[in-house]
Amino acid sequence: MLLLGVDLKGATLGLVGFGRIGKAMARRAAGFDMRVIYYDPKEKEPDPDLRATQVNFETLLEESDFISLHTPLTPDTRHLIDSEALSKMKPNAVLVNTSRGPVVDMDALYETLKEGRIFGAGLDVTEPEPLPLDSPLLTLSNVVIVPHIASASKTSRAQMSWMAAQNLIAGLKGEHLPNCVNPQVYK
Repeated sequence: MLLLGVDLKGATLGLVGFGRIGKAMARRAAGFDMRVIYYDPKEKEPDPDLRATQVNFETLLEESDFISLHTPLTPDTRHLIDSEALSKMKPNAVLVNTSRGPVVDMDALYETLKEGRIFGAGLDVTEPEPLPLDSPLLTLSNVVIVPHIASASKTSRAQMSWMAAQNLIAGLKGEHLPNCVNPQVYK
């Protein structure tokens, strides 16, 4: 019974944030016959091509077998996953954070994982980053922590470089940046 995990097939994937990356995750989940639910207060019009259902945050926490975070870090999302949110998750749930470290309260996550109140966590980002070597999270067997390497592929890095070059050229021409992460600067 060593190294057993949780099945993806037929499981419920809860996506927090349903922008470009959240929607890409929903498309991938279809290949595993997963039920996809999402929470995104900024999502105005659901994409009819994606088999995903918008729910409130509490429903997402209570019904998801996997919760994957794809939200920017804002005052509203800082420690969005705190002890209260973690307490609403299923005991077999897996939390995955590839967004920003401070979206998850690391102390609350440690206590939850240590007590076995959720199955596990996968962290591509942490708070702080990098995680100190004496972090108690590193003592747990039900968490996988990688050093913010979700974009570590030749294709991803080439695309990132291309996007940066497009922004640079547009900026030098005095045009709106095509890949602007803070579009409020144009208001």
